[in-house]
Amino acid sequence: MGTMNQDKVYSGIDRIPTGKASEKLTPGCLVLEGGAFKGLYTQGLLDALMQQDVNLQCVIGVSAGALSGVNYVSGQIGRSARISLTYRHDPRYVGLKALKNSHSIVDVGFVLEDRGICEPMDQERFNRPEQRFLAVATNCLTGEPEAFEKGKCADLMLAVRASATLPYLAPMVQIDGTPYLDGGCSCKIPYQWALDEGFEKIIVIRTRETEFRKKNREDPLAEKVYRKYPKIMEKIKRMNLEANREFEEVERLHADGRILRIAPSREVKVSRLERDMEKLGNLYWLGYQDGLDRMGEIREYLGIKS
Repeated sequence: MGTMNQDKVYSGIDRIPTGKASEKLTPGCLVLEGGAFKGLYTQGLLDALMQQDVNLQCVIGVSAGALSGVNYVSGQIGRSARISLTYRHDPRYVGLKALKNSHSIVDVGFVLEDRGICEPMDQERFNRPEQRFLAVATNCLTGEPEAFEKGKCADLMLAVRASATLPYLAPMVQIDGTPYLDGGCSCKIPYQWALDEGFEKIIVIRTRETEFRKKNREDPLAEKVYRKYPKIMEKIKRMNLEANREFEEVERLHADGRILRIAPSREVKVSRLERDMEKLGNLYWLGYQDGLDRMGEIREYLGIKS
């Protein structure tokens, strides 16, 4: 556990499943919403999918969704959750050491670069060309989302880091001289990318219940912090309004049968930077159980025979 005290680690950490996902791929695209530590829900659901041999050929994620998607593509069951539920209180990841090392209260590089992580990422499995992976970050000059794809950009993990760089809490990430921030600033759920790519089967994993909507107001702080970047400033000001529009569209597409949306089966009462490890652990198991409960529906949608 490194520098961690046992009481700062989830009490059920040893129950998190382990193992490797099969290499069999299923046609379709998995779309992963962000949500910081609400992403524990996604991590539980992805573990259930991997255990049931549901490995989609393409994964696109925003922010925490991108971080979780990395471990889904590397086929490492439980790795995302073990990192989140072990290192949440490690100051190198979240806290003063993170601030000193990365000028951010959350140092995403700590987990992406395996610094001090006891379970290395399976780079060979992740890099196999058969399974696509993309991380969405927001271009601060244009205010628009950009999808960085494995094998098509020089430093994918830098793009994943940009995708998960929270506004206000961290400096912009420079990629080829262009500043980027969290993909969620401009796109909470990148379902449109999957539609534009022509995928017939699209599964969207939410991190909030289907009824959830953000407060219908603009963010006034954006003008003070990002006035030198007017495009991203306008995006952040209207972020809640645009997010609610996306949430409504996801529900419409789900009702029409164009996508399959999976969301928490009960209200999520976990904050963005939640400190309560038991609440985070319970959120993981909610995602895991929801995945198992809907596995028949998932298999039928994807055309997977039992």
